[in-house]
Amino acid sequence: MSEAVRPGAARSASFFRQPAFWVVIILIAVGAVRISQITALFFGTFPIATLTAIVMFGLLAVPFWLFLAELDFLEREPAGLRALAVAWGGLVATSVSIPGSTALDNLIAKLGSPDLAAEWGAALAGPTVEEIAKTLGVVAIVLIARAQVNSVLDGIVYGALVGLGFQIVEDVVFAIGAVQQAGLGDRVQPVITTFLVRGFLAGVWSHTLFGALAGAGIGYLVVRRERSRGRRIAVAAVALLGAWASHSLWNSPILRDSFGDSVPAVLAVLLVKGLPPLLLVLYLVRRAHDREAAYYVGILATVRDPGLITEGELRVLGSGSRRGAARRHAAASAGREARAAVRRLQRAQAGLAVEMSRDSDDIAGSADLVRERRAALAALGCPEAVEGARSWRHTASTIGTAVVALAVLWVALSALGSS
Repeated sequence: MSEAVRPGAARSASFFRQPAFWVVIILIAVGAVRISQITALFFGTFPIATLTAIVMFGLLAVPFWLFLAELDFLEREPAGLRALAVAWGGLVATSVSIPGSTALDNLIAKLGSPDLAAEWGAALAGPTVEEIAKTLGVVAIVLIARAQVNSVLDGIVYGALVGLGFQIVEDVVFAIGAVQQAGLGDRVQPVITTFLVRGFLAGVWSHTLFGALAGAGIGYLVVRRERSRGRRIAVAAVALLGAWASHSLWNSPILRDSFGDSVPAVLAVLLVKGLPPLLLVLYLVRRAHDREAAYYVGILATVRDPGLITEGELRVLGSGSRRGAARRHAAASAGREARAAVRRLQRAQAGLAVEMSRDSDDIAGSADLVRERRAALAALGCPEAVEGARSWRHTASTIGTAVVALAVLWVALSALGSS
């Protein structure tokens, strides 16, 4: 795996023995106290609105969490570390950024002018403090569990999770701020509006995206040891700068009044500001996934045992779209239970590849699990997990989903425009 070190130490000393782990836990605890104090104030003044905001944005986090958990399918990150990344973003980075951004904004007003701070403060102060605070969360993960960060994709996942935690907590704070600014008491309408704007419309290309971009830089710094230290540091710095620039552009007044207030105009601004970093991160994810897949599939190719993995399954396992196609093919030929059985077999095969890469003592146990999962699949009438012919139903479903998403987006923008 040209961009990753061998993960042979992944079963190293427990996280609890790492000094960095306890430092991070202390910082998270301090952040939790601070955020709890803010939440208590919100509940004391606007209990219904606060509860509504926490529930709505909490539910919004679920699909992001599931997507990021599935993103690194071949070597999933430990749930504990993923939760730690979210906690850093939601508790540490936010509690640092609230006073830090305010202080930097005041500095801009003093060194520049109050008008400059009012117009550009959010684009300069916020990204500067927040992106550094979030990126330190990925660095903390590296310090705690270096062996778990063995590809650029790992850095992307942890960075996105830190951004997710930050985004949810910040959105709740903004929602209650909107309630207070409306001056109508404990109403949920400002919360819903904030959810549509910051959650539904901006969520795709907000902090999760910025965190992923900076995380990719940290991943490159850690794993690309064949490159010089200077080059790796430069790439990490450019990635952090890219996250800052994307965040700054998103917060900036640029294009704010250029297209008007119509639904197409608002959508155009969202696309112009958000689409470039989204496409960049998707490109990085694709490259990192392909490199990682080639490494693990190459290991499995040495097995040469169709009871563990067939030639067709080798072709499927390295591609997310092909894994999905194999599951759909199984569902079409043998029902939904077969779809789940294919996924379980694929997970077992990926686990075997990881254990083989680590030269683990548990290779035999992983191989036994693969055979057990294959027997369960075969009992359903599917001898192997391979993709079938491309179905027009899947294509139609994809197009239909895109149309529905655009329709929902249009309705949301229209509702905001008329509110």
